[in-house]
Amino acid sequence: MLKNVAVLLLEGVHPFELGLLCEVFGLDRSEQGLPVYDFAAVSAEGPLLTTHAGFGVAAAEDLDRLAEADLVAVPAADTRVDRPFPPEALKALSRAAERGAWVLSVCSGVFVLGAAGLLDGRRCAAHWRHTELLSARHPLALVEPDVLYVEDRGVITSAGSAAGIDACLHLVRREQGTEVANGIARRMVVPPHREGGQAQYVDRPLPRGTSDTVIGVLSWMERHLDRELTVEELAARAHMSPRTFARRFQQETGTTPYRWLLGQRVLLARELLEGTDSTVDTIAVRAGFGNAATMRHHFARWTGTTPQAYRRTFRDPRRALSAG
Repeated sequence: MLKNVAVLLLEGVHPFELGLLCEVFGLDRSEQGLPVYDFAAVSAEGPLLTTHAGFGVAAAEDLDRLAEADLVAVPAADTRVDRPFPPEALKALSRAAERGAWVLSVCSGVFVLGAAGLLDGRRCAAHWRHTELLSARHPLALVEPDVLYVEDRGVITSAGSAAGIDACLHLVRREQGTEVANGIARRMVVPPHREGGQAQYVDRPLPRGTSDTVIGVLSWMERHLDRELTVEELAARAHMSPRTFARRFQQETGTTPYRWLLGQRVLLARELLEGTDSTVDTIAVRAGFGNAATMRHHFARWTGTTPQAYRRTFRDPRRALSAG
């Protein structure tokens, strides 16, 4: 269970990336029934550091704190080529991963993970500006360019800034369920879920709210996940040809209509498994999978577990559930 969170700070830490870790894991939201994490900032370079923006930040604890953390998070920091990372910090980070703690990086924090040897043979993500440099520095890392975040064997790496929020919520959802992740996202006023494989940016941004975009179709799709939706039907609703719709959808959302729908259906299934007494067969129909076998197949591929196991892990027995 995710309870103890330590953030490893280095000289030149980026305030926004540090702030998003504080926002997700460092606030007391117990009045909403959300978990309270034992949160601490840790430094191997002295108790007072200078941020990338020029002001100071204090880290109250030393590296010993990493030995008890369930999650060690590394925000972005100075990554110039001649930047030496403290060897004792790298060893502590490696030891944390070896004993089974989660390790998560935000943006250029991935270079610290690489220096600790945690990227060798692992899939990883980085900001699109840093992917070539990351591959050059760590040729054994399996860098996936242009994705938001990647999870590989206990290590989660994310691209720039806001993608770090997505990665943190992904971890919360994985460890504590959809309801907790959605509750934190609601407080932060951010989307509760973006798929990690979604593109970081689009080559040709399109204007929002006009008749030639697909954004208006998304809310309709969310309301009709239980229907058999085809690209042809969605294209007609957007007043486009299927080919144009598929291309515009990729440009505006960073993923394909099929994968977007599949991700939303898995997310809905998770919510229903946590929050209702409905059978797996009923949930499969409501979420648009058609039958339990199809839902089990896709659910396992996306979450790494079965619907029944997910329900046993994340359903709150104290709550009165609907018969749905």
